[in-house]
Amino acid sequence: MAVAGQTVAMVLEEVKRSAQPGVSLMELDAIAAEVIRSRGCTASFLGYHGYPASICTSPNSVIVHGIPSDYRLVEGDVLSVDAGAIFEGFHGDAAITFPIGEVSLEAQLLIDTTESALAAAIAQTKAGARLGDIGHVVESAAQVHGFGVVREYVGHGIGRQMHEDPQVPNYGKPGTGIKLRKGMAICIEPMFNYGGYETVVEPDGWTVVTADGSLSAHFEHTIAITDRGPQVMTLLGASEDDLAVVPTGG
Repeated sequence: MAVAGQTVAMVLEEVKRSAQPGVSLMELDAIAAEVIRSRGCTASFLGYHGYPASICTSPNSVIVHGIPSDYRLVEGDVLSVDAGAIFEGFHGDAAITFPIGEVSLEAQLLIDTTESALAAAIAQTKAGARLGDIGHVVESAAQVHGFGVVREYVGHGIGRQMHEDPQVPNYGKPGTGIKLRKGMAICIEPMFNYGGYETVVEPDGWTVVTADGSLSAHFEHTIAITDRGPQVMTLLGASEDDLAVVPTGG
């Protein structure tokens, strides 16, 4: 899983570096596919229930599952990229959202808040905690700014399948839900909308957009629960022997 996780991290870094005004979403998909191949991995998404690309590219009001197209990025866009890779049967999965050039203060606040919510949730991810603890800190971060928390799409367990039990909602009550235990691996992925939480699936059957047309942001990491605390498998620079450990605060 460490190799798959690092491959995903490399994909996201390279796609973010390449995502400049004038570059098409299909060109970004081709870049991602090459990074995945060069690492001896397979794209988790390609062919998954018929999905036609190696990554998901979700600009502006697209929340998740955006299919790479010939759309060319412009200054001021907000782009979410979700990537997955398989190595020797194990999956890694992560997502980031970033601005294309200069964006509005509102857009940057949405991006920063969603990323911070993921960090706060990871800090809760330790043996003995419950899923409601994770969902509560994510939801609380959104509520500070009145952002909508997407409810139809949630995090998940991960391992030999990309999507495994348990589901990991971005809302909940502390002390509720299943108890986390050492050896589990989960994906936490807050999705915040600048407006309401309602979603619409476009006619392609994949692309999920905000119902009110507002901007959306999405961050995700694959996290292993160990004796040392939560270890982020999809953080660039982590290794099988020395994975990044997020402090749990005691």
